[in-house]
Amino acid sequence: GSDRVRRMLDDARRNGVSAFRQVTQRFPSGLEMPVEYTTVRLGGAAGLLAVGKNLQAVAELQSRLIAAQQAREQDYWKLREIETRSRLLFDASSEAVLLVRADTLRIVEANPAAIRALGMAPGWEFLREVAPRDHDALQNMLQRARKHGRVPGILIHVGADQAPWVVRASMMTAEPGLVFLLQLGHVGSPLPAPTPANGIPLDELMDRLPDAFLVLDPQGCIRRANQAFLNLVQVTTESSIIGERLGRWLSQPGAAASMLFAQLQQHGSIRLYATQLTGDLGAEAEVEISAAGVTEGGSPFIAIVIRDVSRRLPMHDVQDRLRAALSAVAERIGKTPLPVMVRDTAEVVERHCIETALRLTHGKRTAAAELLGLSRQSLYAKLERYGIDDAPEGAREAIG
Repeated sequence: GSDRVRRMLDDARRNGVSAFRQVTQRFPSGLEMPVEYTTVRLGGAAGLLAVGKNLQAVAELQSRLIAAQQAREQDYWKLREIETRSRLLFDASSEAVLLVRADTLRIVEANPAAIRALGMAPGWEFLREVAPRDHDALQNMLQRARKHGRVPGILIHVGADQAPWVVRASMMTAEPGLVFLLQLGHVGSPLPAPTPANGIPLDELMDRLPDAFLVLDPQGCIRRANQAFLNLVQVTTESSIIGERLGRWLSQPGAAASMLFAQLQQHGSIRLYATQLTGDLGAEAEVEISAAGVTEGGSPFIAIVIRDVSRRLPMHDVQDRLRAALSAVAERIGKTPLPVMVRDTAEVVERHCIETALRLTHGKRTAAAELLGLSRQSLYAKLERYGIDDAPEGAREAIG
């Protein structure tokens, strides 16, 4: 405190006025109060004038603000804990549970039991899966749920086999707006568990595969996953990812997934599709995806094998070229203006990214442009600018 006062007085004598400085002033009564002072030189032998402002009110406001912030953080973590518990109960429930929008009856969320038993996934329209003869009864029940919040169950028939289910509805408020919580219980004997064909333990064999194996429905939602895939995406239980889309973990969730399914729909199968996969905890892995599906008739499901290739030996020649190019730019420090060096470095990195994208897509320029987030015209202009024309024969695509 004394050092601050001394510096404040020295500033006033030297400059005529000092900067504001906060000190703790102790009064004869023993009261301590934060005060912000500035000193002004009066001239001649008049000395210095100190002007102070009481900061007690400001300090109290700061203390109240900190306390309010801490209370908000505690409330936030309590809500997160409640949300986590609710999610665990939702996923672990053996009863089929659906969240559907109140206005469109489109499924917002479905727990693993609902996906397995009903074959439904988020995005589906629930009313279309209900037998037409039960539409009026279901709509009447939902109207009562709007009015009373919760209503007793009714019997409806769901799915292609028109299986009988008892559905109970509750009204909830969620992020997309008002939603219905639908709880469905199967009527009669329990649903038969899938049995291995011809006594072959397919599930056990699939779980023992060293490569990740998935079964997707036509919407791209996961219906089955083995342990290798769970390890790859860093999740603990299969039930926590049932109904999720594979694109959630791809490096370019929209582009990579759409490109993958477009090729699969066109050719019926794909092999060694190179991309990057990111786990829930942030671990990244270079992977190759092979997939097969039925394009006409038969089962609509898609089988996917994902192989982690990140442990393979890296392409030293490509990395060495990039390292050498960047080193050459670094050696020009002191000889070349910084803006020029930044521009040259950007060109080196841009060229490397374009060459890598072409390598990952096996020379397919349209796919490379989508991977880089560029239009085809922009990519073609950059290829011409850098003189890159090393796509494999037969893989080049026509411009336009």
